[in-house]
Amino acid sequence: MENILEVINLNKRFNSFALSDINITLPKGYIMGFIGANGAGKTTTIKLIMNMIRRDSGKINIFGKDNIKYEIPIKNKIGYVHEQPIFYDDLTVGWTGNFAGKFYSDWDDEKFNELLEKFCIKKSQIVKQLSKGTKMKTALALALSHKPELLILDEPTSGLDPVIRDELLDILMEFIQNEEHGVFFSSHITSDIEKIADYITLINEGRIIFSEEKDKILNSWKLVKGDVRKIEEYKDDLMGIKISRTGFSGIVEDIESFKSRHDVSSLVIDRTTLDDILIHLTKKEN
Repeated sequence: MENILEVINLNKRFNSFALSDINITLPKGYIMGFIGANGAGKTTTIKLIMNMIRRDSGKINIFGKDNIKYEIPIKNKIGYVHEQPIFYDDLTVGWTGNFAGKFYSDWDDEKFNELLEKFCIKKSQIVKQLSKGTKMKTALALALSHKPELLILDEPTSGLDPVIRDELLDILMEFIQNEEHGVFFSSHITSDIEKIADYITLINEGRIIFSEEKDKILNSWKLVKGDVRKIEEYKDDLMGIKISRTGFSGIVEDIESFKSRHDVSSLVIDRTTLDDILIHLTKKEN
């Protein structure tokens, strides 16, 4: 299986924050969801992938090539969308497309016009008059109009209503029908990730907690609930324990191994969601 993105032992240190030994692999033909709490390192990792900031050490290969040495040809094949797309507010959507097209050798005006029509956006519309959802659709139209092979999206659905979010997810699913393509999609809205991602990477405080197939994660990780009076019996094998007056909850990575070590007859064992995993593994203790 050929990889479209490889991040290998990536490190970047700031005064008050550090990314440490980041390893991510995205094969062609798949969508990777990149999740984590605000400030966990998602945007910093994406900026390093896009070479918007320089890494301290490690490697980043895109399309099998180093992202610094081959930056220009690589970026020509990447569609990048940020949570807050940067436009010239007083100019039109059409002007924005003409301007963007000057930076890409494979820019396709016909494709851009087709996408605007699909998204019900008029080229004559002034950017500052667009809603947040329409601005995001415009950003996606720009990202998709130069024949990209990899889409990198940083919180593209943040602040959008459920209908617009669903439309954007459909666009990503359509894009990935080409098995030579890939999508790297950061979001704190785990329900969006859970809908469309094939792989999940969870980052917390600058470190990768896991990076693997979504189905494997959701099948192996379980949410365990029980009587708070029995917490001592299980606490060493639970992660992210939350305690209330009447009960406790925690998650386990390998439920079969957990069952082999404990009597689980008094416990409630539920399927986890990505939300459960994110909350239990990243929430700071009081």
